[in-house]
Amino acid sequence: MSDTPSDPQQPAEAPEVVAESPVLIALRQRPGVFTRLRNYFLTGIIVTAPIALTIYLTWQFVDWVDRQAIPLLPAKYNPETYLPFSLPGLGLVIMVVILTFVGFLTANIFGRTLLKAGERLVNRMPVVRTIYGALKQILETVLSQSSESFRQAVLVEYPRRGIWTVAFVTGETEGEVAQRLDEEMINIYVPTTPNPTSGFLLMVPRRDLIFLDMPVEDAAKYIISIGVITPETEAKIAKLPSPDDQKDELPSRLSAE
Repeated sequence: MSDTPSDPQQPAEAPEVVAESPVLIALRQRPGVFTRLRNYFLTGIIVTAPIALTIYLTWQFVDWVDRQAIPLLPAKYNPETYLPFSLPGLGLVIMVVILTFVGFLTANIFGRTLLKAGERLVNRMPVVRTIYGALKQILETVLSQSSESFRQAVLVEYPRRGIWTVAFVTGETEGEVAQRLDEEMINIYVPTTPNPTSGFLLMVPRRDLIFLDMPVEDAAKYIISIGVITPETEAKIAKLPSPDDQKDELPSRLSAE
């Protein structure tokens, strides 16, 4: 039995259209009572914990200063002797007054002479002079109003090319180290996360640093928070004209001439 040839005039059968089933959008279920209570509890912790820790640490610091400074005050000049309750912060006020008075004495000729005599005595002690000299230089560098140390945040490729980290400028490389190197070097401090008190001192060429516009405080928050708190300061980076832009500007310059 032979197959009947198909008629070329007969139109081809239309492809079968498969009806798509309608997509049902499920309504979002409202969280249960226990879920909402848990979210409220966690939100309360996030809001309250920083405030509570700040108050606790401040109170502990004030209490420690009070325990160290109040015994230095004679009993007849101590207000707590005549009051049935203690005065929180009295020791802190005493320390501020003492430090201000010491600074006042050091600012005049008598105070400077006495300070130099004390430094000469300390410089004769083998181990003490090293500790005193290092601490004095660090404090003068950090607390000096004219110093630019720790007031500039930079980006540097560390610990290898292609990996960037935030660092702080501590000053220009000077002395024998600068004489041994051919190009201009900058001293930077690379802090560790989340404890910025430990880190590394690096001497990096200035051309390898990207200076940031963000304040040092924002950069420190960025480091301590492990990158969770992003600084809101936007870097002001100058945009260089591309070759296409220069080509577009050329006819306008010629027509203007």
